[in-house]
Formats: sequence, C-alpha cells, structure tokens
Amino acid sequence: MSPETPDETALRARLEARRETLLAEDNSEARRTVELDQTRMGRLSRIDAMQNQAMAQERDRRRQVEIQRIEAALARMDEGDYGHCVNCDEPIGPRRLESDPAVPTCIRCAAGSG
Repeated sequence: MSPETPDETALRARLEARRETLLAEDNSEARRTVELDQTRMGRLSRIDAMQNQAMAQERDRRRQVEIQRIEAALARMDEGDYGHCVNCDEPIGPRRLESDPAVPTCIRCAAGSG
C-alpha cells in the first residue's frame, strides 16, 4: 500500500470503535424532565436546570448526527464507494480521511467550490 492510499481496514476499525463509544454514552440527562416546582427549587436553580437540559439535548443531537455519519461511511465502505466524494465522485485526500474517517466530501466540495 502506498502512502497515498488510506488503510481502509484501520479506518473501518476506528469508525466502528467510535460508533460503539457513542452508542454506549448515557443520554438520560437529555430526556429528563426539568423540575418546575417553585416550592422545592428557586428560580435561578430552575433556569440552571433548564439550561443544563438544553445542553444535554444538544450533546445528544450531535451524538446522533455523528452516529449517522459513521454509519453512512461504513455503508460506503460496504458498497465500495468509500474514499470518493459523495458530491463530485473525486477521491477524498488520504490525510482528510485519516483526520476524519467519516468525512463524505472532498475538500473542494466541503469548501463549497465543487
């Protein structure tokens, strides 16, 4: 294998390991109902709890997006399309794939000039 060719087996292993990590993360904080009982909690505490919940929900949303990106990359590997831009079908640079194995586009398309 030349230095210009990414090791797809190693990249698959990285993607699968990251997916397992993301799937194992606890996201119960994002689903928890914020307590609004004024007799038990002050106004600032409720605002803080709501803000913490909103941040947890955004973390969970980002986690789901990353899982989808990983699963799409694994599907491209299975179909033999991995390493090619989903927009222009040009090869994605090996360094770009090493940096983010789930990346679906070449640098030109990612920059909007493709």
